[in-house]
Amino acid sequence: MLVYAQLGLWGFFLYGFGPVVPLLRDEQGTTAAVASLHSTGLAAGGLIGASAFPWLVGRLGRGGVLWLALAGVAGSVVVLCAFEPLPATLGAAVLASTFGTMIVIGVNAALADHHGPGATAAISEANAVAAGAGVLAPIVIGLSASAGFGWRPGIAVVVGLIALLFAAGFLFRVRLPAVVAPPSTVSGRRPLPRSYWLAWAMMSATGSVEVCLSLWAADVLRTHAGMSPAAASATVAAIVGGMFAGRLVGSALARRVAPVPLLLGALATSLVGFAIFWASSVAWVAAAGLMVLGLGNAMHFPLGVSMALAVADGQRDRASAYAMYASAIGFGIAPVALGWVSDGVGPHRAFLLMPLFIAVAAVLAVRLRRAMAVREAVSDGAPA
Repeated sequence: MLVYAQLGLWGFFLYGFGPVVPLLRDEQGTTAAVASLHSTGLAAGGLIGASAFPWLVGRLGRGGVLWLALAGVAGSVVVLCAFEPLPATLGAAVLASTFGTMIVIGVNAALADHHGPGATAAISEANAVAAGAGVLAPIVIGLSASAGFGWRPGIAVVVGLIALLFAAGFLFRVRLPAVVAPPSTVSGRRPLPRSYWLAWAMMSATGSVEVCLSLWAADVLRTHAGMSPAAASATVAAIVGGMFAGRLVGSALARRVAPVPLLLGALATSLVGFAIFWASSVAWVAAAGLMVLGLGNAMHFPLGVSMALAVADGQRDRASAYAMYASAIGFGIAPVALGWVSDGVGPHRAFLLMPLFIAVAAVLAVRLRRAMAVREAVSDGAPA
């Protein structure tokens, strides 16, 4: 339960930060392309966190790194709320993502070690907790903005929640699962297999879908559905609400349905939700489309990372860290591309990039299924 809570607090910040970006753009007077640099900051932090995590685990242990990362997220939020200039908010985004990435890596690896074959369901449940916390974040931020307090008190709630979790962990002396060492090899660290890199590329595509929605859905609601900035920021919670429900259902389905077919179904659901959202200029219909999108998006990351870890030949901390590079690429490139296109044709038309990301992910998923089938056939035919 502790690792679920740790991931949930990162989810509160991450899903709350998306609706904050358009409000920051209004404060700073920047263009959509410049505001999208905050997503580049998230990507840069993801790369730093993924690179640093294996080194830190070797010195502090997985539990020590997770507590350090939570403290780092809290400090980053303080910086974000205390300073308004663009360099400061970009720096806060980099710092928050650096530490948040470590939380994601550590939680995924811990659950994979602890649950073994049931890791897909456990990772889905943990991400459901993150999505559940993320449902609250845009609502809290929207209410804070509507009440005239601005967005800062809303996002700062996570600092108090992190302090409470530290207190609970200290009082109850909760320990995290120990690292399970991979089998040793004569040549040292082994290369990750081709099937892992297919899963890696697929996660980059699905990550592009999620981050573009998080950062720019509020803009489409404002310009195409005629919503106020505060209402649009709060309505982004529909995505996370759909993700919360989708991960609860998905964790049960993951026990019965193979990962790749389940992912293809999730991608198809995302495409339907996108069509509803993009085609409608009526606020409540667009919000319903966002919820359907969230239902589809719910299982993109849990399925992708669980498949990547399953084919990583026991190198779970390393494979989980590398998987965050895929997310960082999606976070760094896709929103900037969408923001650049948006400055030319508007956010509504720019969102037509989304079906392209979904299609790329589907193609990679089919290729991954074939690679996994070959891998299983070779494993079954290997001599005992």
